[in-house]
Amino acid sequence: DPRHVEVQVLADAHGNVIHLGERDCTIQRRHQKLVEETPSPAVSDELRDRVGKIAVDAARAVGYRSAGTIEGLLSQDGEYFFLEMNTRIQVEHTVTELVTGLDLVREQVLIAAGEPLWLGQEDVRLNGHAIECRVNAEDPSNGFLPSPGRITGYREPGGPGVRVDSGVDAGREVVGLYDPLVAKLCVHGVDREHARRRMLRALDEYRIEGVTTLLGFHRALLEHDCF
Repeated sequence: DPRHVEVQVLADAHGNVIHLGERDCTIQRRHQKLVEETPSPAVSDELRDRVGKIAVDAARAVGYRSAGTIEGLLSQDGEYFFLEMNTRIQVEHTVTELVTGLDLVREQVLIAAGEPLWLGQEDVRLNGHAIECRVNAEDPSNGFLPSPGRITGYREPGGPGVRVDSGVDAGREVVGLYDPLVAKLCVHGVDREHARRRMLRALDEYRIEGVTTLLGFHRALLEHDCF
């Protein structure tokens, strides 16, 4: 019963490498993430320091320069196993931005321009808890098969601590040839339960008509005792 835990790193061309905490991406289907959150409910401060050092050491060992993610499996007894490194900004970078207050895309561009990191590891502060739900055009009752079609109605949720990254609106066509991701719904709260309740409210407010999406699935998931 492992967890999928990844660590966000930033590394510049001047030998500076830091990590920005971990993301828990355990909830998946077909080995693709559906829900991501930070901090992980399974990671203590001591374990965070340990897996963070693993990620920093790995990035430094290969002379990495950019934003990147060290992905791994966390066993129930606290062992951490390397899976891969994603040498890019990931879909779920949003939750790290919400708890750190950093713009990771901006940091990646500055690194590419040759600028040194302006903060050290001691400057990184994790504030509160963030959750992201991937709102895919998929039918969870039919094996999560894609649900292409035209979006006939669209209204995003709002309010404090709610962020939506999307590229769609009413009238837009969701085609079946590409990834069915419609939007990323992200929330930030003072703790995990606060973030969970805020996400449930945002999911209730979200309206996407014309295609089947995972909005109802995410509501059921966040209300489940296991979550």
